[in-house]
Amino acid sequence: MIRFVGARVSSSLLRGNWLAFVGVLLLGVPGMAAAEGGKPGAAPAWSFSGPLGHFDLASVQRGYAVYASVCSACHGMEQVHFSDLAGIGLKAEDIQALAATRQIADGLDAQGRVQRRPARPDDRILSPYVSPAAARAAHGGVVPPDLSRIVMVRPGGASRIYGLLTGYAPDAQWQEGKGFRNPYGIANFTAMPPPLHEGAVQYADGTPATVAQQARDVTTFLAWVSAPHQDERRRLGVGAGLYLCFLAALFMILTRRIWSHVRK
Repeated sequence: MIRFVGARVSSSLLRGNWLAFVGVLLLGVPGMAAAEGGKPGAAPAWSFSGPLGHFDLASVQRGYAVYASVCSACHGMEQVHFSDLAGIGLKAEDIQALAATRQIADGLDAQGRVQRRPARPDDRILSPYVSPAAARAAHGGVVPPDLSRIVMVRPGGASRIYGLLTGYAPDAQWQEGKGFRNPYGIANFTAMPPPLHEGAVQYADGTPATVAQQARDVTTFLAWVSAPHQDERRRLGVGAGLYLCFLAALFMILTRRIWSHVRK
């Protein structure tokens, strides 16, 4: 009885189950269901979006230059070590040189003042402020957020960050009790003044440092920081998916051969 019930399983049903399985597999690939906020079409197409996306490491490197020149004055990345920058293609000597350009707190001296020293590759990329209270005092009661996972935790992801960086009016002015008007800020306002300006950063590869280019690059860098192993996981996922496809095809061929002598 069970034998003939199994024999009546049609090939169309097998194909349907297989397609459903593939759909579930693709939805499980990181980034497949990532929601992008902000206004539709406001942000560029991100190379790292989608199940087969990948990070443009040249853009990630330029983005670090923007972070180091502009964003690091207020924001830290406390879950990131300088040595992690090897993942964007930097050599050990380059990382050591970049780390040495940053000063970090290193205890107190005999008078109780904060001592600072050049950072080392194994140091974290800390906030420039010694405490949240110091950050709050410097920014009118607002603590600049840590950027380690900002793209992952902020609703809207990369497109929201890009929109925030480029969404200021040309004559943006501080409004008391609200901040700067920006359609991508909370309640359409943000405490952060416009951070990017034309030509504020000099790219080593000669790319024109427009505001849009800087915003795109630093957003790509922050997306990489939020998920530095994303490309590796996607390559592993694609390899696993192809292997499962091979096994499924082999299973279907063997099933047809085993039941080929049974009349429908």
